[in-house]
Amino acid sequence: MFKGHPKGLIAAALSNMGERFGYYIMNAVLVLFLCSKFGLDGDKAGIIYSIFYAGIYILSLVGGIIADRTQNYKGTIATGLVVMAAGYIILSIPVLATPENSSWLLSVTCLALFLIAFGNGLFKGNLQAVVGQMYDNLEAEAAKDGEEALRIAKSKRDLGFQIFYVFINIGGLIAPFVAPALRSFWLKANGLVYDAGLPELCHKFINGTIGEQMTNLNTLMAAAGGDINNMMASCENYLKIFNEGVHYSFIASVAAMAISLIIFMIYKKGFPTPAKKAAAEVVEYTAEEKQAMAAEIKQRMYALFAVLGIAIFFWFSFHQNGMSLSLFARDFVTSTTIPPEVWQAVNPFFVITLTPVIIAIFSSLANKGKVISTPRKIAIGMGIAACAYLFLTIFSAVQGYPSADAFKELPVEEQAAQKSGWWVLIVIYFFLTAAELFISPLGLSFVSKVAPKTMLGLCQGLWLGATAVGNLLLWIGPLLYAKLPIWQCWTVFMVVCLISMGVMLGMVKWLERVTK
Repeated sequence: MFKGHPKGLIAAALSNMGERFGYYIMNAVLVLFLCSKFGLDGDKAGIIYSIFYAGIYILSLVGGIIADRTQNYKGTIATGLVVMAAGYIILSIPVLATPENSSWLLSVTCLALFLIAFGNGLFKGNLQAVVGQMYDNLEAEAAKDGEEALRIAKSKRDLGFQIFYVFINIGGLIAPFVAPALRSFWLKANGLVYDAGLPELCHKFINGTIGEQMTNLNTLMAAAGGDINNMMASCENYLKIFNEGVHYSFIASVAAMAISLIIFMIYKKGFPTPAKKAAAEVVEYTAEEKQAMAAEIKQRMYALFAVLGIAIFFWFSFHQNGMSLSLFARDFVTSTTIPPEVWQAVNPFFVITLTPVIIAIFSSLANKGKVISTPRKIAIGMGIAACAYLFLTIFSAVQGYPSADAFKELPVEEQAAQKSGWWVLIVIYFFLTAAELFISPLGLSFVSKVAPKTMLGLCQGLWLGATAVGNLLLWIGPLLYAKLPIWQCWTVFMVVCLISMGVMLGMVKWLERVTK
């Protein structure tokens, strides 16, 4: 699998594992943490989540510009890891949110999220640009040995980004277990039992908006080990202990950033150095050559922006895994034995297990002379994502699920009787992960192919910027989920994916010509 690939590929992937670890902790807990800590509704927490995840990717554009202008990719990457660690340190400090301090405490939380997003922006796109530069160097060396050697080297790029992608997701596989494990341990150490629905009811009691759900609060608090005769103290104590366990999980993210920084600094000298490469390649061009090069760059940028438009709608649909799908796992899936955050580990698990299968399929087709182009693979990925939401639409309609708000008004016993089994989430994440493997690593490969050599960091930043735009729309998911029968919510995402697939298929031949 690794034969013929740059030696620095695995080192770059291992350097990225810490970022993935922190990312998947945030992806697993952020919306649920904001709800449990501050008593926010899912749609309000979703707005913060959307802005945060958009910030991660839009700031990658800023990070790319900084690295391109300074030509200090390695320094920018290392700085990003340090800044991310600072954000996680702030989040790891447990302070109980009360009506008196919630405003400034939420502001501090948002500041920490900004630091994580900015650090990620400095780190993420530039490391991907470095990986792209590795394959540029590989192809340049192969070109010296003839056209056949160059063809073989070029065929390695898509596979290389898939290998990179599977290795960085090892951190993501471990991360979702950390917060639930620490939280459950801390609750048990304080004589309490975990319940996913209890924090929301506690906040409603404290705020005086509990209404007819008081019966549900009494039932769940008694089962969790609280004193229902002193409900105010029990609610405050449960929220305090519940959220402290999540705060402590961010310490693990700090440790992961430190490990990534150490790995990166050890292998730093082995990564490409664009500034030195640029200095050694000063070439004079005629006016005709410059005009031809400008036309080619223009076509490449048009192709890039066309694919970025499709990427927006994929990430809008896919990143519901940390939004409406997390809320679905909390509200509609039985969580007595498995907390809803843990299901975020299914995605990186499938990344790791499905990638070798997909690589084998692509390699087999290539050996038979039936190579599937990167643009066509991306179109197939959109179709697979549509299948995930088709399944969820049919399942929710058959179950007769109402909106989430209406469902939570039902008595606890009736909710429990209607909740689905864990297998539903396995099916959803299987399809979504398969779609991700057709789009995310191959999208990175596509960008590295079409990006002008002087704009590598910027173009990788543009790919992440498209992801940011998709993330800015994420709040729509929880809004639809809360107010509509949820099968209608999933139908919206299915239609978005199908339309995107159709548009991509319509552009395939043009994109294939541009990337030859």
